[in-house]
Amino acid sequence: MTVGESNSHLPGAAAPPVETPVPAAPRATVWIVSAGVFVVNLDLFIVNVAVPALGAAFDGSSLASLSWVLNAYAIVFAALLVVAGRLADRFGHRRGFLLGLGVFTVASALCALAPGVGWLVAARALQAVGAAALMPTSLALLLVTTPPGRRPRAIRGWAAIGGIAAGLGPVIGGLLVAADWRWVFLVNVPVGVAGLVAGARLLPDARPHREGPFPDLAGAVLLTLAIGALALGLVKADVWGWGSARVLGSLAAAVLLTAAFWLRSARHPAPVVELPLLRTPSFAAATLAALLFTAAFAAMLLTSVLWCQQVWGYSAIRTGLAIAPGPLVVPLLAVASGPVVRRLGAGGTAALGCLLFGTGLAWWAVALGVAPHYASGFLPGMMITGVGVGLALPTLVGAAAAALPPTRFATGSAVTTMARQTGSVLGVALMVTLLGAPRTPALAVNAFRQGWWAAAAASVLAAATASALHRRAAAART
Repeated sequence: MTVGESNSHLPGAAAPPVETPVPAAPRATVWIVSAGVFVVNLDLFIVNVAVPALGAAFDGSSLASLSWVLNAYAIVFAALLVVAGRLADRFGHRRGFLLGLGVFTVASALCALAPGVGWLVAARALQAVGAAALMPTSLALLLVTTPPGRRPRAIRGWAAIGGIAAGLGPVIGGLLVAADWRWVFLVNVPVGVAGLVAGARLLPDARPHREGPFPDLAGAVLLTLAIGALALGLVKADVWGWGSARVLGSLAAAVLLTAAFWLRSARHPAPVVELPLLRTPSFAAATLAALLFTAAFAAMLLTSVLWCQQVWGYSAIRTGLAIAPGPLVVPLLAVASGPVVRRLGAGGTAALGCLLFGTGLAWWAVALGVAPHYASGFLPGMMITGVGVGLALPTLVGAAAAALPPTRFATGSAVTTMARQTGSVLGVALMVTLLGAPRTPALAVNAFRQGWWAAAAASVLAAATASALHRRAAAART
């Protein structure tokens, strides 16, 4: 299945509901939705740039402790995305979007007021609750106001918003951190307030007239605990030891909780993950490839910030400028990748992007050393990874969404984003374990190289998974 195609029905899916008319202008919806998606994506990049500053502000907290500032957000985000999508399908996408944006805005202010790492982690988890409600409803609002023939382009534009935030995020983050790390979170507040005021007046309220069982909140709790236990075992493996009872117990708990989650999803009438969705080959392949690719992407983002600031001694502003060229490539390719997708297919385009991304990581593993060589060492790898992200990520998101019927836009897009957030947790946790706390520059270089090779391997696995989309499309044409 290629971008632009969709299944009219999934196994076990309900008949398409009748939707209320859409009164608001599509252009207003695009601008309001873009503002919300922009601040959520911007937050990811500027918080990563702020990690070293947070360590200094909070009594030299370790990387393992600070990783929870990133992972608590990603775990809660992943676990609640599908539940939020289901609630939006039931009670209204506009309500879900505005509630999510409001919670995200308030939580951003609480992050800025946090007196310590524990408080900041808790506020970040609340931020994730808002983001989980905002993201799936944003895409659903966009798609419901877009004619079917233009939806693939709309999806690429939606993904490009994240690319624009990615390009601006490192530089903005560096500038804000230079003033005070608290501005990293306060910057979200005015955008959120403006989006709430405009959204309450202009967003459409296209709610399917459908009743049904309440979403599986217990399943969301099981998923949260499973991902959290896995992240804990990986993050603490370097300190506790891979063979320690605590690490093995955390990993065993993750396995048991995951099994319980899947069993509950198979039996609950409104599960976190609808198993019939995963029986759609194109959707399953695109979602798994997105998980693997995002693990590599999260690893790249964290290690690039730490490398510049901790190994080369760059300031936060200089780090942002050093990272920015790669992300700036992403929105350009995301918007202009249509001809490539039509020529290579979704699977071929995504696989090419994943391989290029892995090539950029491998470049760093070979070319970088203690002596700073930005133009000949760091920049080429950053540009190659940027091209890879621009080709891979929007295409995978688009292929997954194209495999969904209109009745599952919010829920299905939430499953894909949930997989991406899970991949982010795994990528950060794995990097924390591989980097450890090296005592000499030589040991640091070796640790970073191990991390980059591991992330490159994840990119190759993502490429192999994405290529299944191409094979299935070719088989369907014969």
